[in-house]
Amino acid sequence: MAATASPGASGMDGKPRTSPKSVKFLFGGLAGMGATVFVQPLDLVKNRMQLSGEGAKTREYKTSFHALISILRAEGLRGIYTGLSAGLLRQATYTTTRLGIYTVLFERLTGADGTPPGFLLKAVIGMTAGATGAFVGTPAEVALIRMTADGRLPVDQRRGYKNVFNALFRIVQEEGVPTLWRGCIPTMARAVVVNAAQLASYSQSKQFLLDSGYFSDNILCHFCASMISGLVTTAASMPVDIVKTRIQNMRMIDGKPEYKNGLDVLVKVVRYEGFFSLWKGFTPYYARLGPHTVLTFIFLEQMNKAYKRLFPSLPSLP
Repeated sequence: MAATASPGASGMDGKPRTSPKSVKFLFGGLAGMGATVFVQPLDLVKNRMQLSGEGAKTREYKTSFHALISILRAEGLRGIYTGLSAGLLRQATYTTTRLGIYTVLFERLTGADGTPPGFLLKAVIGMTAGATGAFVGTPAEVALIRMTADGRLPVDQRRGYKNVFNALFRIVQEEGVPTLWRGCIPTMARAVVVNAAQLASYSQSKQFLLDSGYFSDNILCHFCASMISGLVTTAASMPVDIVKTRIQNMRMIDGKPEYKNGLDVLVKVVRYEGFFSLWKGFTPYYARLGPHTVLTFIFLEQMNKAYKRLFPSLPSLP
């Protein structure tokens, strides 16, 4: 009887048929880019908050709301979308790689009977996908940090990048190709923490909600699982994120970098700004990460469902 089953119902290995890998990568990037359009202002506020008070200086912003109002007054409505082009390129590179690899590995390690990988294995998959995506996306990340930080500086000290491609070209021209990967290690470390928390907790949360019997596999379930995932990720990744932000924005002073390495950043932040400054900008970070997580997974789930509706008979790629 199994031989007469619909050819589109499962692959040669008996697992449920899924969309081709190229489509997974494409949808991953598009989902991230779509979410970025909505949360870019929060990303800018988060970066400004993490740089506020740097080097034992007086904090520029008292709260996240104060930062947002100050930016709007000084730079206008367009100012809060500064760095959008870099944010979109980051998603096109980082998120495309991250979600694509995660989805492929997740399906490869799913049992023939449809049993999903365990929690620890999900975390390992998330960390592997995140670190790889972070390496690919570091140049766009460097451009994003610098572009969003520019407005807080005096006019004569601003870098004045016109867009992400102008930023990348000038960084190479003025500082050399290796600068595109400045802060690569903390960026990858942050990605490992973020993805171990975000992707694994999303899958686990969604699975828990479905098993509870109170949810079905719909947008409400995706929303609740994403919010839980975003909260876990925010708490875990903020100290690593501030290290990444400070290193990628730093300048050379008398021929020497402001920070020697990530540990130097942590020591100086704690010494001059206080231990809890490692979580500086918690509100915009979660306000950005939560909705971004929600929107990314909702867009991804909806695009996958639309693909299966539009192309029900297309075979999956191995």
